[in-house]
Amino acid sequence: MKKRYSIAIDGPSGAGKSTLAKAVAAELRITYIDTGAIYRTIGYAAWQRGIAPEDESAVLAMLPQLEIGVAHCEDDGLQHMMLDGADVTDEIRLPQISMYASAVSAIPGVRDYLLETQRAFARKQSVIMDGRDIGTVVLPDADVKIYLTASPEIRAQRRFLELEQRGTPKPFDEVLAEIIERDHNDMNRAVAPLKAADDAVIVDTSELDFEQSKQTLLRTIEEKL
Repeated sequence: MKKRYSIAIDGPSGAGKSTLAKAVAAELRITYIDTGAIYRTIGYAAWQRGIAPEDESAVLAMLPQLEIGVAHCEDDGLQHMMLDGADVTDEIRLPQISMYASAVSAIPGVRDYLLETQRAFARKQSVIMDGRDIGTVVLPDADVKIYLTASPEIRAQRRFLELEQRGTPKPFDEVLAEIIERDHNDMNRAVAPLKAADDAVIVDTSELDFEQSKQTLLRTIEEKL
């Protein structure tokens, strides 16, 4: 196995990218970078300031004012997002922030702003990074590229249960509609649309439980490295 390597995991909302990437990172003892959380932090900052996420000029004007940090906590093994000195790890997972994150991530200037930040992580250490354009744009030379997916209904069911556990329940039909809308937005945006890289391995977890999904990813990574 290479001394330093990078793993890119892309896929639609609710495919389990973050949970699985985190588990695989722990197994391989490498750094996990949740790029979606960084975009969510920018979306949360816009929401917090009353800025419409589609207001490109206002969002871009906000960026230089933000102090965004990523901290990896040894106590819980999580990637914590910091915004202006405050830990906003929980706040960025609020349901309303998903659409904000999707909208701000479609702004070219936001993606340009964060591109070098994301690439710098991979230059310093072995990483597993998940998002929607990691293998296609952020790390086009990644050693392993995986496109993780599942049917919209399965992803909605997972998200539905997650929201219930967090104490922020929503009707299933509403969750499914949001998943479908997010897919459409991510796949049809003008800049870095969601798609599998040409050399990515497609992994569909619709019929797999968590452990089966994790083992599939580990086998794929081992074969590629």
